[in-house]
Amino acid sequence: MRSYDDVAVGTRLDTVTVQVRRSDLVRYAGASGDFNPIHWNERTATSVGLPDVIAHGMFTMAEAGRVVTDWVGDPGAVLDYGVRFSAPVPVPDNEDGTTLEVTGVVEAKLEDRRVALALEARALGAAVLAKATAVVQLA
Repeated sequence: MRSYDDVAVGTRLDTVTVQVRRSDLVRYAGASGDFNPIHWNERTATSVGLPDVIAHGMFTMAEAGRVVTDWVGDPGAVLDYGVRFSAPVPVPDNEDGTTLEVTGVVEAKLEDRRVALALEARALGAAVLAKATAVVQLA
């Protein structure tokens, strides 16, 4: 687990790159029970004005959350986590899918060995999460 004394405001989390493919969305739909066709059927997605099939918002949120848990070293250390969705993550029907990049920065050191993190998630050049923050408890 990461130590509070070894972290400074401005410390950057490593950028994590995730390839999101349609097969990932199918597996996520099965695990979550969210079978909305905008997440697997291009015809449905484009008929409602989307550019293509889009990743589930909670899938995107989970990938960003994984960056936090990997950085802190203990999923139980996450005390608070929230995001706003600012853009969809289109996932084309090809071998590459879409690249989702997630990073973050230590925004503040708080009392009781807690730190506040600000996260960034981008796909196709656009920020896909806004106001993505986490508070974690460090050793």
